[in-house]
Amino acid sequence: MESIKQTAQSVVDSFNAETAPNAPSNSGTLPGPNAFPVHSQREEGKAVGIQDEMGKDPVTLKQEGQDGYELYKAAGKLVGKKAIVTGGDSGIGRAAAVMFAMEGADVAVVYLPEEEVDAKETERLILKNGRECILLPQDIRDEQGCNRVIETVVQRWGRIDILVNNASVMYDTPSITDISTEQFDRTMKTNIYGTFFLTRAAVPHMPKGSSIIVTASQVAYAGPPSLLDYAMTKGAQVTMVRCLSNQLLSKGIRVNAVAPGPVWTPLQESAMDKNTLKEWHQNPAPIGRIGQPSELGPAYVFLASSDGSFISGQTIHVNGGAIVSG
Repeated sequence: MESIKQTAQSVVDSFNAETAPNAPSNSGTLPGPNAFPVHSQREEGKAVGIQDEMGKDPVTLKQEGQDGYELYKAAGKLVGKKAIVTGGDSGIGRAAAVMFAMEGADVAVVYLPEEEVDAKETERLILKNGRECILLPQDIRDEQGCNRVIETVVQRWGRIDILVNNASVMYDTPSITDISTEQFDRTMKTNIYGTFFLTRAAVPHMPKGSSIIVTASQVAYAGPPSLLDYAMTKGAQVTMVRCLSNQLLSKGIRVNAVAPGPVWTPLQESAMDKNTLKEWHQNPAPIGRIGQPSELGPAYVFLASSDGSFISGQTIHVNGGAIVSG
């Protein structure tokens, strides 16, 4: 992790040295590394992050006086589509869900019961765009619960055109000897079992032209030492995307992944203590800052729509300029 951070910082330093002395440290109006108060939900004992309780809400590329997402220009790419987004209550999941609605899709949002306040805000944004929203509080570690999610959506809408497996948990833990069996079990069952359970149940109800999208991560390629169990699950997800794509192409279903870099979501506040979170903010992506969820949403729209009709088995890296293989 340190080598990655040092490489990223050297790129940023080089960029700043070539920039005019009075130029801002980051482009546009998005926040730089010093813009965020140090606030850790992990130190408050929370197993999952709540966006409504974050020290600073993620920016949604909004203009003054607006309530978010207005700078995204929708073009009716998903009119009439039916989508499921896990972890759609906040962060990247919310961005994908809202932009799907802006493009004309109805969206079912899967989230943990304790994330209800965030899920209600996602629902408000979807309804604001004139689309239907189904809120489904469900821990995706539960196999039967995952089956009920799919059954509920199919009973309501008759099919599933888009499945976004986005829900994950992450815990920053410096040593393998400090990873408890409980933590390992929760990480594996949320990130791998949940993704598998929902996908297995959804596929029979996905018509030709459907799209499955998994939120992987650049950590699957970079191998940060303090995210061992989380990175293991993200590597497994990348492999799943490749295998499942080869399995489902004959059915006309495309399978892809999005691999975010450092993005400001509730996942970080729930994963890191204050010191680690402060260090994370001070070591942004090569582009010179931490990413925002609304910068990830368009990648999901692209892969879900006919714009991505010739893409399957691939991973799109939206990581602020970090060069990774695969």
